[in-house]
Amino acid sequence: MLKNVPHVLSPALLKVLCEMGHGDTIVLADANFPAQSYAAHMQVVRCDGLGIPLLLDAILRFFPLDRYVPQPVTLMETLPGEQVDTSIWREYESLVQKHENLSASGVRHMERFQFYDECKKAFAVVATGEKALYANVILQKGVI
Repeated sequence: MLKNVPHVLSPALLKVLCEMGHGDTIVLADANFPAQSYAAHMQVVRCDGLGIPLLLDAILRFFPLDRYVPQPVTLMETLPGEQVDTSIWREYESLVQKHENLSASGVRHMERFQFYDECKKAFAVVATGEKALYANVILQKGVI
């Protein structure tokens, strides 16, 4: 047992976060993301039943975002003309501000297929139970 480790951070997820180096990226994937399709290219950590805001809050307590890039957090854009509730993005921005003191300008939005291409370069994918649409987020690890 360890003290002060958020219960939502499994040993498998903690191991992945520790193994990542400066510049590596990790995808926090919503329930619709094809996480297992990426399994041949990287590690998939299952966090079924957990929402991304809860995980993001726990991860950012320990995980430094990359200050050498202008936008170490990436979100998937909605399709043009699509009416989707993206209020979860404000939650993400609030958590990034809370833990890293980065404003919304530290968060970039990327076209859907470009986002998927970026995901293929990630160190790992965390498959969550997040039900919000367009809730996927990529974090780029920094230095301490």
